[in-house]
Amino acid sequence: MNPSYDPTLKTLVEASPADWLPLLGLPRKRVTVEDTDLATVVSGAVDKVLRVHAQPEYLLHFDFQSGHDSAKLPPRLRLYNSVLDYRHDRLVLSVAVVLRPEADSPRLTGSFERRFPGQEPIALLRYRVLRVWQLPVESLLAGGVGILPLAPISDVSEARVPDVIRRMKERLSRERRGQLAKDLWATTYVLLGLRYSDAFADLLFREVLGMEESTTYQAIVRKTRLAEARQILMDLGQEQFGPGDEATVRALNAIEDVGRVEELIKRILKVGSWQELLQSTGRRRGNGRRQS
Repeated sequence: MNPSYDPTLKTLVEASPADWLPLLGLPRKRVTVEDTDLATVVSGAVDKVLRVHAQPEYLLHFDFQSGHDSAKLPPRLRLYNSVLDYRHDRLVLSVAVVLRPEADSPRLTGSFERRFPGQEPIALLRYRVLRVWQLPVESLLAGGVGILPLAPISDVSEARVPDVIRRMKERLSRERRGQLAKDLWATTYVLLGLRYSDAFADLLFREVLGMEESTTYQAIVRKTRLAEARQILMDLGQEQFGPGDEATVRALNAIEDVGRVEELIKRILKVGSWQELLQSTGRRRGNGRRQS
């Protein structure tokens, strides 16, 4: 499994956003998801921003890292932090969430500054760094349900992961979380791929959760495949046409058929714009219905 993780992380943050505050040592407050797009500032940027209704009110900005470009993150955090501050006139707390040791960097110190030699800094950003593999698994299992998917990739050995999954299952079953539980299991399934093989993840879901033939398990696999396909389409489209406008992004996110997304991926080199891509696919589907 080699997915693009942005859709998964969006779900992780938005499932129960207030659960992230205690994880960062912050008082629990009412939290709302801020619909903030910085793609007009930096192409390809995907941001997870929460509005924390405290005194004073502030924004919580997450940047998740799973790849090898973390050394470039501090100046990018400063850029995002400044833009969010300017646009919303609020204090902004930036958090780098590093999902695995391979994505870590010694440059993630929690402080970024610019200065002339021998002088005081003329620019300074202090930010938080959350290294998931160092988090105590017990604190995640006892915390809010929104952060449960981090437990299997926290400070826990592979031998203990089946027990972690069992405890997650017991808690979500006990609390009767319904659709939220399905979303969290889908997120857990994808995040397992950061540390473990596909075979190990599949075995966990079959043996521990008993989902081999269940509709829930199949929904998780379909959701994972759809999220991957959407992200590939967005990445290729940005390279070809530039960032899509709000209407384009909304139209792409509304597609629930993975086959249609894969069709768009195949056609992306044959058209000249996002609009032509979506319109040509619509005409093709229409023609197909008339011919049947």
